[in-house]
Amino acid sequence: MTPVLRKLALGLLWLTTLAAQPAHAWWNDQWSTRTRVVFDTTVPGLAAAQSDIVLPVRLHSGNFDFAAAQAEGHDLRVVAGDDKTPLPFEVERFDGVNELALLWVRVPMLKGGSAANAIYVYGGNAKAQAEGRSAVFADGHAAAFHFSEADGPGIDAAGNAKTATPVLRDINGLLAGSARMDGAAIDVPASDRLKVAAGGALTVSMWIRPDPVPTGAATLLAFGPLRIGIDSGKLTASIDGKSLSGGDLPASAWAHVAFAAADGKATLYVNGKPAATLDASLPAIDGALALGAGFKGLIDELQISTVLRDEGWLRVAVAAQGGDGSFGASTKESAEEAGAESGHTGYIGVLVKNLTVDAWVVIGILGVMFVIAAWVMVTKMLMVARMGKANDKFIKRFRNLKVEDGEIKGKFGDSPLFRLYRMGVSELDKRLSSGTVALGGASFNAIKASLDADLVRENHRLNDRMVLLTIAISGGPFLGLLGTVVGVMITFAAIAAAGDVNVNAIAPGIAAALLATVAGLGVAIPALFGYNYLAAKIKNISSDMQIFVDEFVTRAAEAHGQR
Repeated sequence: MTPVLRKLALGLLWLTTLAAQPAHAWWNDQWSTRTRVVFDTTVPGLAAAQSDIVLPVRLHSGNFDFAAAQAEGHDLRVVAGDDKTPLPFEVERFDGVNELALLWVRVPMLKGGSAANAIYVYGGNAKAQAEGRSAVFADGHAAAFHFSEADGPGIDAAGNAKTATPVLRDINGLLAGSARMDGAAIDVPASDRLKVAAGGALTVSMWIRPDPVPTGAATLLAFGPLRIGIDSGKLTASIDGKSLSGGDLPASAWAHVAFAAADGKATLYVNGKPAATLDASLPAIDGALALGAGFKGLIDELQISTVLRDEGWLRVAVAAQGGDGSFGASTKESAEEAGAESGHTGYIGVLVKNLTVDAWVVIGILGVMFVIAAWVMVTKMLMVARMGKANDKFIKRFRNLKVEDGEIKGKFGDSPLFRLYRMGVSELDKRLSSGTVALGGASFNAIKASLDADLVRENHRLNDRMVLLTIAISGGPFLGLLGTVVGVMITFAAIAAAGDVNVNAIAPGIAAALLATVAGLGVAIPALFGYNYLAAKIKNISSDMQIFVDEFVTRAAEAHGQR
């Protein structure tokens, strides 16, 4: 079997296996909604498996039902891919108003080269109590600073220590909040967790974004004899008198920097890739830590481990924590969706669930417009149908009328021709009642003028409320487009704030936003067809009235005109 055929056969087998798998059960029926997150390690450079790794999960309106969750997120729970095993997690940020959240989840095993690393984030239980803090940053984590606190010192998520100095913050950092550095150092007191034995292992990982104006040489981290910094746009490090440098760090752009040392080798990493290597062993480190002396910019997610993190771990950290969101694809699910054999509801249901408030407002207005347009079309069609039948009945009688038959009597319903006829007869009677036997041209001109005026009034009656159809035709698509544009803007704004950019985050919001345009067209198209049909019918009736006026005046002149 050729390699191509072998890959095709394996692919078909994989698809068949997926199709044969039953839908996952719901972890707990007391929770009404969940988000399925899949970490895709098939991205180049992420082939190595990782165990007990802590990964961020971004939640936003496109992948999580914030309306169902508690306002503070106390009902959040994270479950492994088997939909049975609870996973340790902590909440760095939960903003129910802006519908943004960031969780850190400790994943026991991340398969290498797989697109099936799934976990579930559950919510939607009003009675759930907040869980106690679990050991998320454990097994080698000496410190983990998120810098997302509202104010005051930074808090270590690994050991609950605090910085000795307050931290300036930028609420819109890479992940959630970030430390805003103005050149002054942030001091972290010494602790047993931050001790490193001579010749031991150490990994320092952080995200930085230098300000646009270079500040020259700056220290990112000073930890005993270890110095990590920036010099001329390069990442630098020095250990016990030995130094190394490499990797480009452009200004105004986020970059992941890391230092890893163990077994007599030290390596600098930029964005998960080795930038410089040095043969050196760590001396004993036992002291305080200073962050960002002389550095101006943002620092986010400082993690210090007393174990060696290899290149695979750092690449996963960059992919998971970075802002492109390609590593963790997430989708919103409900209990009904999970119970369905296909694993998802109909497309219309997905669109409706992801509609934003502005889209609902626009669709509501369009719904009212549709009802009004439908009412106008139905009533007008019934009216022109009655008029048409009544006109046919009257005109047949009128054209068979002889002079000696006198005035036409009877009921002709809504016939505008009959109303014009009665107006014409009334005008004749006014002029003949004085004993005049024959009328002159001036009298017939006056009669025709009266009939023309009545014809205009009949046309007004025929065209009454037709303007509502033109409003629906021209305004419906524009209202729908407005709802779509605003919905797309909100979707992109939420994604930008959450930092989760993938098709599963973008598609539901944009598709739902387009539903407003569909609703606008759904109002305009029937109104357009109805308007054209009614306009043709009204034009025919109006033409019949004009012809009748001329015919009536002609016959009246023949019967009562001067000879």
